[in-house]
Amino acid sequence: MSRRRPPVEVRRSKRRRRTVSAYRDGERIVVLIPASFDADDEETWVTAMVAKILRAEARSELSDDDLTRRARALSDKYLGGLAEPVSVRWVANQHSRWGSCTPADGTIRVSERLQGMPGWVLDYVLVHELAHFLEPRHDAAFWAWVDRYPKSRKAQGYLLGWSEASAVRPPSEFED
Repeated sequence: MSRRRPPVEVRRSKRRRRTVSAYRDGERIVVLIPASFDADDEETWVTAMVAKILRAEARSELSDDDLTRRARALSDKYLGGLAEPVSVRWVANQHSRWGSCTPADGTIRVSERLQGMPGWVLDYVLVHELAHFLEPRHDAAFWAWVDRYPKSRKAQGYLLGWSEASAVRPPSEFED
């Protein structure tokens, strides 16, 4: 079954010189291109970026059971298996955070906004929530656990950039 192409919004920027980026904004895909691109460049890049977003979304169609298995594997790899999630599930009601957890019952909830983002970003959010099973506050001990994940700083930057581009206020733990 083929998917219909979602609505696309192209935004041109005079400040953007060579880079092209795209992201999902609800039902539409927003493609950011330099103002200097001609119609052929625009068509080429929009087609490529829409395809990239749709491929990423297809890859990220993980079930809740898949998420739970992934979180357990991340705990084993980066936290010595000390964080033991009972369940991990996607939720649609988290608009100001990427994930949350209840260590007392071993549950983690992950925002559906992460679907379609790179796997290493999802993994960071899972490690972040798993670290709360070991340290409740965002203190030095907590960040020492999170930083065992080698892409934690890169993922934080990605999520901060996504939040800025989407005009979503970033969670307080990313602020100075």
